Amino acid sequence: MSRNIGIILIVIGAAMLIWSGFSYTTKEKVVDIGPLQVSANKRHDVTWPPYVGIVVLIGGIFVLVSSKKSR
Repeated sequence: MSRNIGIILIVIGAAMLIWSGFSYTTKEKVVDIGPLQVSANKRHDVTWPPYVGIVVLIGGIFVLVSSKKSR
């Protein structure tokens, strides 16, 4: 079980290093006056620093190595 968790953490850490974030859009009402409605798309960015990916990657390697030692 811990071997699988280590592999998953390694993959997530590598992906976090390759992609430093993502964005998504939401539709928000700007004007709502009776039958008149105006909406706009608003972009939201989600980013993380590169050291978070490095920490997750190293944590995955540590979990993977420690699971091999316990066998």
